[in-house]
Amino acid sequence: MLIAQAKRKENIAEYLLYMWQVEDLIRANHCDIDELQRNVIDRFQADDETSHQMREWYDSLIKMMELEHVKESGHLQINKNVLIRLNDLHRLLLQSPKYPEYGAQYYQALPFIVELRAKAPQGKQVDELETCFQALYGVLLLKLQGKEVSKETEKAIGHISYFIGMLAAYFKKDEAGELFDENDNIN
Repeated sequence: MLIAQAKRKENIAEYLLYMWQVEDLIRANHCDIDELQRNVIDRFQADDETSHQMREWYDSLIKMMELEHVKESGHLQINKNVLIRLNDLHRLLLQSPKYPEYGAQYYQALPFIVELRAKAPQGKQVDELETCFQALYGVLLLKLQGKEVSKETEKAIGHISYFIGMLAAYFKKDEAGELFDENDNIN
């Protein structure tokens, strides 16, 4: 909860990856709030009020996962909404003549995105940004498990990470009202 709040304010990409990790953490604890209490919340050694707030936060996420039928796999709608907003901004940035460096970075990452999408199982096709986040999350999980990442994957992740980092920076500016003004002719 505390980490999510901080990441949401600072870097939307890190926030989304963190929330995917939270979903997996909840699944690893069998969507059981008492198990999460023992294995996660208590380890923070926070004061009673903070522990209570964390428990309520995790409990509300568990309930959402149950209602949205994503206890086994998939993502919460709140996380899907972040991707939707990022996709909307992505399209606006590509259309805008104000941010040519964004388009250039996207086109540098695009061959890697296309390659990743080609490797996705049939019926599991997702949009380009979700492909990027899946790749970043997959590499994060590999590193957390102490597994090696190939040089080719590292190269692809480098391009994708830089591109997503740029999108996250523009997202922060957009939320602050600093990205576009009424004179910008974008749809």
